[in-house]
This record gives sequence, C-alpha cells and structure tokens, in this order.
Amino acid sequence: MFQKIMVPVDLAHADRLDKALKCAGNMGKQFDAEIVYVGVTAATPSSIAHTPEEFAEKLKTFASSQGETYGIKASAHAITSHDPTTDLDPTLLKAVDEVGADLVIMASHIPNITDYVWPSNGGTIAGHAKASVLVVRDK
Repeated sequence: MFQKIMVPVDLAHADRLDKALKCAGNMGKQFDAEIVYVGVTAATPSSIAHTPEEFAEKLKTFASSQGETYGIKASAHAITSHDPTTDLDPTLLKAVDEVGADLVIMASHIPNITDYVWPSNGGTIAGHAKASVLVVRDK
C-alpha cells in the first residue's frame, strides 16, 4: 500500500515523538516500506549540532537506530533552512516531493487556543501535501 513513508523529526525533542515513531515503525514493517526521517536545521550552531553536516550525521544515526529497533529500511534526509522556525511547513512540503513519500506520519500536540490563530504544522502539511498524512497526537 505504502512504499515510502516520511517522518519529520525534531532531534531536540525526539523524546516526545515516541507514539509517532512507533506508529511509523510498525507501518513501515507492515507494508515493507522505507521510512525516511526528515530533519530541518539552520546553518548556524544549535543545541543539537554545530554544523549542518554534524546535524546530518546525527539524523543518519537516529534513522539507523530506528531501523534496528523496528526491523525496517530507514534513511535520513537532512535539510538546511535559513530560518527553520518560519520555513518549517514549506520546507517539509517540499521534502515530501524530494523523498518521493506517499505517506507522511508526524507527531502533533492536542489543539489549543493558539491553533485557531496559527495552524499547527501537522494541519498545514495535511492540508497541502500531495501524499497521505497521518497526524499522531502525543496524548
């Protein structure tokens, strides 16, 4: 059914992605689909990595670990953005096409009042991606 599943990850908050990561791992195994873990970073140093190259290596290590954990084909796709905070949605939408994903599985939070003013990343991706999107709430 699905051949390539894209999973956006924020390495700074990987501990909050358990439910979405488990869902992706299980679906990847069920459909024998490759999981592509996508991470977006800035060119400037961050709490995760000093350079985009270091970030790409950490994302690759993360993807490899997920592949071993779930027994799936896993790869990493790191993207450098001039401002990941404001560019995240268009960057992720572009990544869907770049990696050839036919499903996106992403974590989201329980909606709150600010979501009526600023749409969530999951809502924006679900509304505009050419692929199917599964938004997994953390609670």
